[in-house]
Amino acid sequence: MKTWGTKRWRLAAITVIAGSVLLSSAACGGDDKKSSSWQGGAEPGSSAGAPAGGSEASQQPLPSTVAVTSPAADAKNVVAISPIKYTTEDAEGTTVKVTDAAGKEVEGTLDKDAKTFTPAKALAYGTKYTVTVTGPEAEGKTNTTTSTFTTMAKPSKVVRVTSFLGDGQVVGVGMPLIMKFGRSIPESYRDDVERRMVVTATPAQEGTWHWTSPTEVHYRPKVYWKPNTKVFYKVSLAGVPLGDGYYGRSDLTVDLKIGRSLIMTVSNKTKQMTVKENGKVIKTLPVSLGKPSTPSSSGTMVVIEKKKHTIFDTTDELGPEEGYRTPIDFAQRITWSGQYIHAAPWSEGKQGKVNVSHGCVNVSEAMGAWLFNKTLMGDVITVSGTEEKLKNGNGWTDWNMSWEEYKKGSYL
Repeated sequence: MKTWGTKRWRLAAITVIAGSVLLSSAACGGDDKKSSSWQGGAEPGSSAGAPAGGSEASQQPLPSTVAVTSPAADAKNVVAISPIKYTTEDAEGTTVKVTDAAGKEVEGTLDKDAKTFTPAKALAYGTKYTVTVTGPEAEGKTNTTTSTFTTMAKPSKVVRVTSFLGDGQVVGVGMPLIMKFGRSIPESYRDDVERRMVVTATPAQEGTWHWTSPTEVHYRPKVYWKPNTKVFYKVSLAGVPLGDGYYGRSDLTVDLKIGRSLIMTVSNKTKQMTVKENGKVIKTLPVSLGKPSTPSSSGTMVVIEKKKHTIFDTTDELGPEEGYRTPIDFAQRITWSGQYIHAAPWSEGKQGKVNVSHGCVNVSEAMGAWLFNKTLMGDVITVSGTEEKLKNGNGWTDWNMSWEEYKKGSYL
């Protein structure tokens, strides 16, 4: 188990159980040893049979039905996203209130089963907070306890967290959600990061996060997004420990929409592309793929970016003799290595018959314009039957893996 003050933190409820055992032992008075975790009750070693109204008995505080176990009373330098943990004799009948120095109440979630209050966002740095726990009334016991703690100073080492997608975007059914970090996240902290990145899809769909590198994590559903799904994700990493003394810089939310379903399927055997919209074939068109020396990749990709007019320049990569610099219309990138769907009027006589491209999916000028006007970033294209298999990571290859394989990239 990792502690708050050293390597990392966890919201696990098991620490509450441990605290509860200590408190119940002290409160019952069955152990003659003094316990620093005991609050509000008589000294465990005191005589249970002391006469009522005696001077010793009158000085003993009443035992309590509730106690705060974490953060410790008067604790300093508390991590700003620390949960509040407590014990109680009646979970359902207990309330928790957290206030700042000005008396303003902190918003959060109360998990009565785990006996944990979790702030909705990171608490203010360098601020004193008061926890008030109120439990059921019980004869001979108090039912309210208070405890204070002070949060850590604002950290100087922070990690910026950014989303590739933004509010209001409409994307294809294959679009992964992409989060990037300004610094590598150590493996031992990635499960904590995933827990604080919550995706809500309407309608609901099963999905998971998958780390593509130490600085980037993607999310995809088990199968393609359902058309017209509303997607909202909240990333709550402000104040979260991210290793080596670094903390998350801020929180963010993104609210976007999945568009209609558009799937492009390309067969090297037939040299044809089939386009389906919402499950129905709307177009079949001839293509020319990569020639044997520069084959197209077989696998499932998505549209990464679109450029109506651009220039392909390979002279730096291949040299002035083998390289080329060619104006291109209706270019849609599908791999980082430079494979695109694009208009290629010079190969129209070859399309549907023979492969002549440098790895791209060549279509006619007219079909290039038609496709360009139909597609969204995140639309799916699957190519099959070529000499080379798509390498994972060469583009957004989230769908080039089985669901079982994809899940292995999560740290939960």
